[in-house]
Amino acid sequence: MSTILLIVIVCLLLIILWQYQRHRQSSRQLKYIHEKLDSIIAQGSHERLLLFSSNKELQMLLTELNRMLDVNHKGMIERAKLEKSMRNMLSNISHDLKTPLTVVLGYIETIMHDETMTASERDRILHTIHQKADQVITLMNSFFDLAKLESGDRDISLSRVELGEVCRRNILSFYDLLTAKGSEVEIDISDTALYIMGNDEALDRILSNLLSNAISYGDAGGVLGLRLYNDEQNAYIEVWDRGKGISESHQDKVFERLYSLEDSRNREYQGSGLGLTITKRLTEQMNGTIKLTSQPYVKTVFTVSFRRIRF
Repeated sequence: MSTILLIVIVCLLLIILWQYQRHRQSSRQLKYIHEKLDSIIAQGSHERLLLFSSNKELQMLLTELNRMLDVNHKGMIERAKLEKSMRNMLSNISHDLKTPLTVVLGYIETIMHDETMTASERDRILHTIHQKADQVITLMNSFFDLAKLESGDRDISLSRVELGEVCRRNILSFYDLLTAKGSEVEIDISDTALYIMGNDEALDRILSNLLSNAISYGDAGGVLGLRLYNDEQNAYIEVWDRGKGISESHQDKVFERLYSLEDSRNREYQGSGLGLTITKRLTEQMNGTIKLTSQPYVKTVFTVSFRRIRF
């Protein structure tokens, strides 16, 4: 009897010792996880928690913690990109505001202090001041439009729209400017009536932005094109030019919020990057898509597509 009791006591002691060792091991592992996690968060590193353990619950915990670290790391990258975008935005908008306002102030001082100025010269300067003030207003309106689109505060009412009419109307509004610059204009608009659920004002804004963009950056190619075509499901609008184009490294960025194009197409042009961003947002609000393909001095094409309707 005493032998059996001794064996039971020894077994209990071994079990207690085994549990104690497991408890210590778990404590060390949890301490490691805590310290490593604290270090990763403090340093903002991309390290992950690595620990060999037979404890399935602990393995599940490590897996979820590493997933959370991945999400946190992606969030940090997005925040860094957003901060950089905001800095670029402030720099670009400050430049675009400062330039016309500096001209305006300079001309105002000239009018105030030059007593010998003729009436015709004063009228010319006032006309320039008016143009520069319009530039500032246009920029601010674009900025507020983008802010509304980004926040979802601007709803676009959709109704049946015929794209051929929209395309003809918009290319006609730029035709005199294009011919005055000596640019060739190639128009290919489908004879088939193509209807979508869209918004006339938003479509005019989209085409105006794309045509203005092609004129500003692609006029070196000497030709601008507008094409409207379709397949069974979608209608497509292409605005293209044969200018300098957009380098491949910039093609995935031109639609980013407030991304400036001066590095990608024309370094002499300093823009705030609002036009294409607004164009993309308006297209998306009408359930459409927009894409860019570009081969320098061959063809740079912006393609907007919408789902066709048949009624």
